[in-house]
Amino acid sequence: MQNIRNIAVIAHVDHGKTTLVDKMMLAGKLFRDGQNNSDEVLDSNDLERERGITILSKNVSINWKGTKINILDTPGHSDFGGEVERVLNMADGCLLLVDAFEGPMPQTRFVLQKALQLGLKPMVVINKVDKPNCRPEEVYEMVFDLMCDLNATEEQLDFPVVYGSAKNGWMNSTWKTPTDNIDYLLDLIVESIPAPRQLEGIPQMLITSLDYSSYTGRIAVGRVHRGTLKDGQNITICHRDGTHERTKIKELHTFEGMGHKKTDHVDSGDICAVIGLEKFEIGDTISDFENPEPLPPIAVDEPTMSMLFTINDSPFFGREGKFCTSRHISERLTKELEKNLALRVEQLEGSMDKWIVSGRGVLHLSVLIETMRREGYELQVGQPQVIYKDIDGKKCEPIEELTINVPTDFSSRMIDMVTRRKGELLGMDSEGERVNITFEVPSRGIIGLRTNVLTASQGEAIMAHRFKNYQPFKGEITRRINGSMIALENGTAYAYAIDKLQDRGKFFIDAGEEVYGGQVVGEHVHDNDLVINVTKAKQLTNIRASGSDEKARVIPKTEMSMEECLEYIKGDEYVEVTPKNIRMRKIILDHQERKRENKDS
Repeated sequence: MQNIRNIAVIAHVDHGKTTLVDKMMLAGKLFRDGQNNSDEVLDSNDLERERGITILSKNVSINWKGTKINILDTPGHSDFGGEVERVLNMADGCLLLVDAFEGPMPQTRFVLQKALQLGLKPMVVINKVDKPNCRPEEVYEMVFDLMCDLNATEEQLDFPVVYGSAKNGWMNSTWKTPTDNIDYLLDLIVESIPAPRQLEGIPQMLITSLDYSSYTGRIAVGRVHRGTLKDGQNITICHRDGTHERTKIKELHTFEGMGHKKTDHVDSGDICAVIGLEKFEIGDTISDFENPEPLPPIAVDEPTMSMLFTINDSPFFGREGKFCTSRHISERLTKELEKNLALRVEQLEGSMDKWIVSGRGVLHLSVLIETMRREGYELQVGQPQVIYKDIDGKKCEPIEELTINVPTDFSSRMIDMVTRRKGELLGMDSEGERVNITFEVPSRGIIGLRTNVLTASQGEAIMAHRFKNYQPFKGEITRRINGSMIALENGTAYAYAIDKLQDRGKFFIDAGEEVYGGQVVGEHVHDNDLVINVTKAKQLTNIRASGSDEKARVIPKTEMSMEECLEYIKGDEYVEVTPKNIRMRKIILDHQERKRENKDS
């Protein structure tokens, strides 16, 4: 039996979690001397690096003075709650990382609540104490209040606290005396986080995550709950639906550093990877061959947002992507379901090339779309819709708790903006020059809110939200007031045409870009849609005087990210996603046909 500690790291986006794990791996001698030490090893995926967020949870293990510490990374964003729920199942304790200036944020609250409900022992690290104007003591009080709010037990409230700066590589019991290493933190983990209980008896392991190797296929990852798993052992997989399947373990690996290491047996309490199983899903149990006993499967919160995915049928179809057909998209979505627990995919009735994809929020779904786009897929997606539920005969909708932190001057604008979207003000706390405003707002009201909030606060606002519960429907919300400017025909956009139309609104295209009829090329200043001809060239004249011809002055186009496009479009528009471009378009491209459709409806 070796000493083991399983610990999940919880933190809000950008509070320094990945940096801290890098330093822990450095202390555990995972890198050879002089080797480039890590640089955010856990955020290995391109998307994670660009956005600075953790999307997929990963685990590494280090050896500290004879004790094996399994470090489990958890996403900080509540849209990736499906990842969070399964990771916490493998841990015995959690390390809550909090910024010494910002304090605990709404997203931290979401993951911490899950951890406390599972009975994990918390440990608090107050990071970034080297920042000017930090307030470690106040933050400690805030964390304590948060734990009380989340109904932590007496034992959980007696948590150890560590101060330090992960970036500068030191941790200590007080923030006033910096040290030159993080040994204090690692010693405290070994001392205060309980070791996993050794349970004897029939082997049981809950599959909580998947790995993939092109050499061996799918790999089941989980924590051995009871008994011992051996290399080459005959086992039964108990599926979520109650069926059993008998099979055999080909290879057993434990985690060492950032990779796997082959082993002949794994005892209860350790985290391992099982190779050679064919049909399994997250939430299945690996158990005894003769007398299998399944563990309760992981419960995952329901999705709250859905979108229509369909094949790309625009005039530019197939120019940039490798995978464009309905078969390709259908296979890719099915593959995503295997590892993305909180996702649901249903084929739209009466259609072979449309799917309703449901997830935890716009970010959850847009990360999937962005990943597919980078893999070479072309597709179109419709406007995000919230998922309503019928509770006791009443139509109910998802409600989120929204926190906006802005300079005091902008607070009235924020309150006005959110209350128009059926939000209710819960409280305001001022911190120096800034104010923290808390609202309860329908999920529908948050779609498209971030862009407006940033514009109204001159980019100063910090906005965070988390799903709270379902409440009765709050009434209609007007989302986007302005209409769209729509291209009339296929062709190349000319500077001359754009110049003459600039007083009609702002453009999403530059001169020289190819457009097609029905593409949304800009935002109209009024609330109605306007069909314009941006492909019109200047007629040549025989005037030779130099002063009679003015130059076209074109304002640069408005750049929009994937999330902004998804939040921007109306119900009769699609976002067309290809590996090189993101365009917006009307579902019905021909403007005469659109008019007919509007008359009929």
